[in-house]
Amino acid sequence: MEILPESKIHDLLESYPQLEEFLMKLNKKYKKLKNPILRRTVARIATLSQVAMIGGYNTLDLVNMLRAEVGQESLKRGELESDEEFSKEAPDWLKEEPKETIDANELLDREENPLAHTNSLLNSLQKGEIVLVKSDFLPSPLISTFKEKGFDVYCEKVNEESFLTYIRKS
Repeated sequence: MEILPESKIHDLLESYPQLEEFLMKLNKKYKKLKNPILRRTVARIATLSQVAMIGGYNTLDLVNMLRAEVGQESLKRGELESDEEFSKEAPDWLKEEPKETIDANELLDREENPLAHTNSLLNSLQKGEIVLVKSDFLPSPLISTFKEKGFDVYCEKVNEESFLTYIRKS
């Protein structure tokens, strides 16, 4: 398997199991990969580009570190599309109070799936209502999933250890 930004983390670790330990040593946020729920769910949809954002890395840098670990040649700048950027400006709908708040870290600690929990909760809300997801990592796969489903999504980085992701049912 060639390691590329669009490679899924699940596929990467299936092909190169030794990279699990490498990733965990690289960044403490990647220790969540040990969580079996996360491995069976989010890891199947999360790309290396998203994993790079979670860890605060440039996509090319992370991909090249992983490629070097398995003996693949480095990719050059310009061979990749730029990292997905999320809106920096808070939307007007953010003035509304969230109907529900989810702590992704607590769910993961209980070996529950934040993506499934958020999806279930959003299905029970009325149009225009908001769910707030708190986490200590950028939940890039969750953000992408709900954007693709047509929800309004805004993510705010509070600090290096705190992200607030607002999802509005549209």
